[in-house]
Amino acid sequence: MRLALVADTFPPLRSSGAVQLRDLSREFVRQGHNLTVFLPDATLDGGCEEEWVNGVHICRLRALQTKDIGYVRRTLAELAMPFVMASNLQKSSVADAAWDGVLWYSPSIFHGPFVKALMGRSRCRSYLILRDIFPEWAADMGLMGRGLPFRFFKRVASYQYSVASVIGVQSPGNLTYFDQPKWREQKKVEVLQNWLDQPARDACTISIEATQLAGRRIFVYAGNMGVAQGMGILLALAGRLKHRSDVGFLFVGRGSDAARLERMASDLGLDNVLFRPEIDPDEIPNLYAQCAVGLVTLSPLHKSHNIPGKFLTYMQSGLPVLANINAGNDLAEMIRGERVGEVCESDDVDELYRLSCRLLERLEADPDMPSRCRSLFEREFAVKKAVEQIVAALT
Repeated sequence: MRLALVADTFPPLRSSGAVQLRDLSREFVRQGHNLTVFLPDATLDGGCEEEWVNGVHICRLRALQTKDIGYVRRTLAELAMPFVMASNLQKSSVADAAWDGVLWYSPSIFHGPFVKALMGRSRCRSYLILRDIFPEWAADMGLMGRGLPFRFFKRVASYQYSVASVIGVQSPGNLTYFDQPKWREQKKVEVLQNWLDQPARDACTISIEATQLAGRRIFVYAGNMGVAQGMGILLALAGRLKHRSDVGFLFVGRGSDAARLERMASDLGLDNVLFRPEIDPDEIPNLYAQCAVGLVTLSPLHKSHNIPGKFLTYMQSGLPVLANINAGNDLAEMIRGERVGEVCESDDVDELYRLSCRLLERLEADPDMPSRCRSLFEREFAVKKAVEQIVAALT
């Protein structure tokens, strides 16, 4: 098939979404498809820049700046983004291309008009890869009220849902959001699990043996450190485990809360905690090989279901997890049912402390836990399965 993928994140960015889309693109090519990835880019001098990477056609289209500016300017720039991209598409080598299918990745919620334009030219089907339900999650977190801005963003999101032939949500619990007559009658909504390809195994720039955590069993967190993660409880847990000289905590990544968390750890005198900046995704396997447990945390204010990308990387590397997540999240049932770690749904540090001690004991008594992690990944989160599911929906 000749396919178009629309997104606003892709390498060289290192976000989990960028890595996912890189892996998805490579797998489309491996399965014999012709894929063009359309990306907005505010840094271009001209209207379009094209390149081929690993058999994937990357088409960057000039758009307005949406990063590091005020919320109002950002909203206006994102609202204009699909129309500016459509205009600059005419300067590309695929301006008049016919597509067999169009897929796009959300967030962002603003790609609907550009996707609609691509579909209209080709009269093809489309697939929305929906990774979070915005603006609902922002309102749940208290980052946004349910006034006029909320209603505006909800209209934008509803438009992109109306454009999609099929919507792929990341967890069974998210299906309930679309359990309304207007979606039941018009749309097919299905679960499309998150995915990852097998990474390269580059040497890791972090050597735990060269730090103050040498010789300890390491609880590692690798990923975004923001408000949505609610990571304060992990530092509280580190404080509770400070008396154990055999346990350490390593936080690797970036985000709006990273600097604050590092200052907090210093103020609390947590000598069992180490922070390191974001590393290349291909270094992750060799980082995890030095660790004992992967940490997952989500703010208890979340009401939607979310299986973070870092959970996939832990499973792929055979790393059992300790999770502190919002009550009722589908991820809790998966962790317990697959016996790949311990999960706390109360956001209570006492319970999390108890579960962390139990997990350390289980690691000693259950040597098959890492193999169960890898088996879960291969069964549910392999990129080959995701591509096959999307192609089936588009045909």
